[in-house]
Amino acid sequence: MSVTRERKQEMVQTYRTWLEGSAGLILTSYSGISVRGLDDLRRKVREAGGEFHVVKNRLMVIALREAGIDLPAQALEGATAIAFAAGDVPAVAKAIVEVSRQVETLRLKAGLLEGRIYDARQVARLAELPPLPVVRSRLLGLFQTPAGRVAGVVAGSVRQVVNVMKAFSETQPAGA
Repeated sequence: MSVTRERKQEMVQTYRTWLEGSAGLILTSYSGISVRGLDDLRRKVREAGGEFHVVKNRLMVIALREAGIDLPAQALEGATAIAFAAGDVPAVAKAIVEVSRQVETLRLKAGLLEGRIYDARQVARLAELPPLPVVRSRLLGLFQTPAGRVAGVVAGSVRQVVNVMKAFSETQPAGA
């Protein structure tokens, strides 16, 4: 059954909406995955803060061109499904990589993050990054450690001055 021109335009518009609402994309080849496996993958990607959709390559090329995104042609060859990450792209990549370890027919093709294109190996390395809350807490810890040390040094210096003044006052006669 062929798709009407109007339906194709609707699909391109839907793809554009997904692109505009995404912080990053992860393109995969999904051929050979059972419906149950695909549903499991969609659930895991959704839990990671993304959406996973099977797309029509020719229509996605049009949507990407309209959005001003240039992907390599081989990224949109064969059966293509794309994970659209709303926020934490490494978490979405991690969900896909975990499933791809169990389902050999799921392969990473490419990724797009902040206008930069990544190959499959780079996307796999992106999946190894810790979750965003962990990165934030580590960064906060880096900022707090020097501040805590400075506060300790200043407090120690003030304590020393107070101790000297106290000792001096104790050596002086009461009326002096």
